[in-house]
Amino acid sequence: MIHVIAVITAKPGKREEVLRHFRANVPAVRAERGCIEYGAAIDADPALPVQTKYGPETFVVVEKWESMDALKAHAAAPHMAAYGAKTKDMLASRTIHILSPT
Repeated sequence: MIHVIAVITAKPGKREEVLRHFRANVPAVRAERGCIEYGAAIDADPALPVQTKYGPETFVVVEKWESMDALKAHAAAPHMAAYGAKTKDMLASRTIHILSPT
């Protein structure tokens, strides 16, 4: 299994618009072969005092894939290219972490 944590920061005031495009793309991603989990999350509020917030423009995508091949196919999927084209000008940054369970 492969885990992916993607930290997406939108330009000021654009997070909700990016999330609308993200949510519209979720059914196509979840239908992909090898997708176990795919969804977005934002800072919980209220939360525990130890929380380090990402902030109002950031969301985190939590993904699980059956294999690296499934993740590679996901990255090359036409609907991902379309999502990227729709949102690229609204993003301030994107950091992707690809992890293996221990």
